[in-house]
Amino acid sequence: MPDAATLSRLQFAFTISFHILFPAMTIGLALFIATCEGLWLKTRNLRYLQLAKFWIKPFAITFGMGVVSGIVLSYEFGTNFAPFSEKVGAILGPLLTYEVMTAFFLEAGFLGVMLFGWNRVSPKMHFMATVVVAIGTLLSAFWILSANSWMQTPAGYAIQDGRFVPTDWWQIIFNPSFPYRFVHMVLAALITSSFLIAGVSAWYLLKKRDIAFARKGLSMALWVMLILTPLQVVVGDFHGLEVKEHQPIKLAAMEGIWDKVEQPAALRLFAWPDMQQEKDRWSLAIPHLGSLILTHSWDGAVQGLKSVKPEDRPYVPLVFYSFRIMVAIGFLMVATAFWGLWLRRKGRFAENPRFLKLLCLMTPSGLVATLAGWYVVETGRQPWLVEGLLRTKDVISPLPAQRVAFSLILFVIVYSLLGYVFVHFYRKLIRKGPPSLETLQAQVASNPQNTSPAASWQSGLNGKEA
Repeated sequence: MPDAATLSRLQFAFTISFHILFPAMTIGLALFIATCEGLWLKTRNLRYLQLAKFWIKPFAITFGMGVVSGIVLSYEFGTNFAPFSEKVGAILGPLLTYEVMTAFFLEAGFLGVMLFGWNRVSPKMHFMATVVVAIGTLLSAFWILSANSWMQTPAGYAIQDGRFVPTDWWQIIFNPSFPYRFVHMVLAALITSSFLIAGVSAWYLLKKRDIAFARKGLSMALWVMLILTPLQVVVGDFHGLEVKEHQPIKLAAMEGIWDKVEQPAALRLFAWPDMQQEKDRWSLAIPHLGSLILTHSWDGAVQGLKSVKPEDRPYVPLVFYSFRIMVAIGFLMVATAFWGLWLRRKGRFAENPRFLKLLCLMTPSGLVATLAGWYVVETGRQPWLVEGLLRTKDVISPLPAQRVAFSLILFVIVYSLLGYVFVHFYRKLIRKGPPSLETLQAQVASNPQNTSPAASWQSGLNGKEA
């Protein structure tokens, strides 16, 4: 049986991998719902209200799953990594508290109005509640990524009696990697949601159901994809330069570079990293391109894995292949977005069967890319929990391996059941479809809080409005 340290790391990796899927969807869905509701208030086109009311139910399920799966993570710090909590509690404790006091309180306080206040408050009040919930999801990502980024690039601290204490909260919150990682993660969440919306809309179009509704949702998602996927490539490039500066060994593992210094550095498209022999068994590489991308210089030097001792290196194959999965999916997303633009100009973005089938296949692509990227970030900094200062093996709680194995098995069973329930109800909501425009018109007309009649609601019936 593996030791308690390995099992504790596996347990946390499993629980965080399960949890991160839900914030990756809720951030984008909340902003999409707020956008649709705002457009409905401005244009009085019920098609936007139809989109908002349809996606608010999947959002509610996803939000609930995120809360349930995330609660256990804070307990794992205390049970499986108690020495870590003791050493860094003075810094990470307040950051996580700020997340609860700002983001979670906002979300919890206004979520009820967002979900159940359609005919109980005015449309503008409901829209405000939706916007607040969307802001809450962004604030949650802000504080969580600030805390995690501090572990990657610690700043604004001092060490007293073996414990980290804050000296400058501005430097702690806005540590060197945080701005890049926050923007990168928010864009990833928005892109993930856009492919989710596009995939569901494409499924309706292939089934020839709710055509106008699906066209509008697909059109909006494609515009988001077209703008954000190329932007994500640019942000990723800046993030890579930051990693080169502050975490060069992580970058070396991402690129499969072994020599102490490689100059010029080749770009390895594929390789087989061998940690025992400290080299790539084989590789397909493009000379100089690694230097050009990583240093913006044709002959730039890149630090390699052999510049540090073997015990200071991450598990290279996992980092290397996870990075390539993320990048491959990212470029496929860019290509899909531009294919959609080409079809839009020909007036066939909602009629091309091959394009619609591709969108259906790529519905979970954002989740896969996000998970792969998270593996790069977290496994790439190993063996450090706080980069260069605190090793993971030194902060594991002294628990019996059998007890950790039991809790790991229990988590796998429970989370698998939760995942099944989540997928079941998601599919059920999608198969049910959106509310009809006639139903929405009746609801709007009967709302005593609604002082602005939806006089132009019939425009939403035009199937070519997208």
